[in-house]
Amino acid sequence: MGLGGCILMIAVGGILTFATDWNASGFNVQLVGLILMAVGIIGTSAYVSVYKRRRVVEPTAVAPPVVEESEHHRHHHHYDY
Repeated sequence: MGLGGCILMIAVGGILTFATDWNASGFNVQLVGLILMAVGIIGTSAYVSVYKRRRVVEPTAVAPPVVEESEHHRHHHHYDY
């Protein structure tokens, strides 16, 4: 289940728990809402932890070291007259 589904579960659970006055015989609507919110929160935290692990970027190659020319090669000129 994706992040959107988890957020939807939290929202529906919150609505069932806090915004409804429904009464059903043998069925506790508020408890179902709390369970949906708990499952949504657990799913969201699991999704975020997996997403964080995927975003870790490991360096694939190291840049080669910079090699400067020595003084002798830099100032040595060849003039052909």
